[in-house]
Amino acid sequence: TGGGGGGRGSAMAPAEEPVPPGVPSCPLPGKICDVARGERPGSCCGMAMAGLRTAKYQLPEWHRRNAKVYNQAYTTGEESERDRAESKHLSKHAAGCAQRAQQYSKSTLGQRLQDIHFWRVELQKEIMELDAETNLLAAQKLRLQRTLDATEVPYGVVTDNLQCRERRQPPDLVIDEVERQLLKEADLIRNIRDLLKRTIIQATNQIRSNRIQKECCELDWSDKVETYHIDDKCVGYDNDSTNIQAHPSSVKFEENASTPKTWAQFSHDNIYNAEQEKLASVQLRSLINTIIHDVSEDLRMQRAASNEAFDNHCRELDDAKLRLEQHLEKILKDIGEQEANIVALKQAIRDKETHLKVAQTRLYDRSFRPNIELCKDEAQFRLVSEVEELTVFLEALKRKLMESEQCLKKLEETRMKLEKEIAVKANSIFIDREKCMAFRIRYPVDLEVASYK
Repeated sequence: TGGGGGGRGSAMAPAEEPVPPGVPSCPLPGKICDVARGERPGSCCGMAMAGLRTAKYQLPEWHRRNAKVYNQAYTTGEESERDRAESKHLSKHAAGCAQRAQQYSKSTLGQRLQDIHFWRVELQKEIMELDAETNLLAAQKLRLQRTLDATEVPYGVVTDNLQCRERRQPPDLVIDEVERQLLKEADLIRNIRDLLKRTIIQATNQIRSNRIQKECCELDWSDKVETYHIDDKCVGYDNDSTNIQAHPSSVKFEENASTPKTWAQFSHDNIYNAEQEKLASVQLRSLINTIIHDVSEDLRMQRAASNEAFDNHCRELDDAKLRLEQHLEKILKDIGEQEANIVALKQAIRDKETHLKVAQTRLYDRSFRPNIELCKDEAQFRLVSEVEELTVFLEALKRKLMESEQCLKKLEETRMKLEKEIAVKANSIFIDREKCMAFRIRYPVDLEVASYK
């Protein structure tokens, strides 16, 4: 220990060869070794004894030998002490650097955890919002389907109205305003159904896109949750941890590893794409509301126009039927009067024929007057004149009777026509009012309201 201390003290002074201490002389043992003079070290025995002297050392040589051994021991101790100091310094420096590196790595992992947590929260928020938006769009799609189902009743009503009106009888089988409105209504409902079907397909595709993008965000979120747990476990590691091991091959980077920029851009792109799909979904929901409202309003207005056309046409039919009935009533009265007139004419003809028979009988009987009594007297002329007058009257009455009978025939034909027209109008009124308008009561009041049921 004293030698070591002396070494540390002399380490600061210039290196000097130490002076060996004085050793008192003592007699050497008296053993004498005989050595043959002629032997050389090349022999077998000489090689075995290489490095050993067989002769005795001289005293100065012995002192130099001791000094050399002391010097070597001193130098070796000095080098050992310097090596220990350097080792202690290096260990302390390495321990500090390792501690700082470990703390810095832990801080970096903590910052990384914050970044992962940020994107994880953003992705989770986007997933929830996209899921809620998808549910809202699915509800709107259900409204579209219910609206489409609700249009089956109006289309069936309009088709039934058109088919019923095909059973009208001529001349009422015409393309009137009611038929034009019904055809327009049928075209409108077909267009509405086509629009609703296209919108349902669009909503289905958007829901699929929303779910695909949601799945992408969920995969990214799941990866970040797993990564967060891994990095959080890494933050908890320290030198006292029992589950740490040596993994020399873990230092190398993976070929498919991402950079912080591409890592953040990946999540940013997922969120951006989700926002775009969500915006498209919101716009589509607004469009669906507008479509349902517009088609409901258009169908309501067309329904009102068709009902108004039905009302107007039914009033026209009622007016026409009433005028026909009034004409029929007058014709029936005329027929009765004409029949009475014919009876009177026949009676007048019979009366005139009786008068003619009387006059002709008188002339016939007077033609049997004898001889000179067969005279063309005033009575004869009067009877002849009476017969002629009666004949003229009879012919006139018979002509009038024929004319009256022809007139009565025309009146009967007119009556039949009027009755047929009245029956046609009654049938048209029955079809339009009792069949069509009564069936249109089943028409849904509002498609927009029906879409919520």
